[in-house]
Order: sequence, then structure tokens, then C-alpha cells
Amino acid sequence: MGSIGDFLPFIAMFAVVYFFMIAPQMKRAKQEKAFAAELKRGDKVVTKSGMHGKIVDLNDKDNSCVIETLAGKIKFERSAISMEISKKLNAPATVK
Repeated sequence: MGSIGDFLPFIAMFAVVYFFMIAPQMKRAKQEKAFAAELKRGDKVVTKSGMHGKIVDLNDKDNSCVIETLAGKIKFERSAISMEISKKLNAPATVK
């Protein structure tokens, strides 16, 4: 019984690290992967670098997309897309 009691703090630390760090990170990664899969032509998006544009082409082979900006068309990885703003622009205003 004493040997199990010696490992109890390590088991508790692992549980805390798992529930506060590993599990939320896995959930966030799953959400980002689903978001990238939902992208479609015509969506207005913002990249992680802050560039705004509209998706004009999606390529499933290399998991990339072409975004049209004011500067022209630029190819990005789907994982570089931060958020889709078409829905946010068309969403009804909420009063607090």
C-alpha cells in the first residue's frame, strides 16, 4: 500500500496536466480541422497573418486554397485560415 501512496502525487499531477492542457488542445485541434474541412468557395476569410480575402479555389490534393485579396490571388494552406467572416458580417446584431 505504501508504494501506491508514493505514486499518488505523480498520478494526480498527470491527471491535472491531462485535463487542463492536453485535452483542451486536442479539442481545439479537432475544431480547427473541422473548420478547414468546411471552407468553401466564396467564403470571406482572415488568415492567421491577418490578411483578408475571399476563397476562389480549393485544392483537396495538397490541402490548399487560393484567396483573392486586393493585391491579387495568393495560395495558402487551409490550416493558415484563422476565421471565416462571411457569417459574422451577415449575423444579426445582438443587444446587450
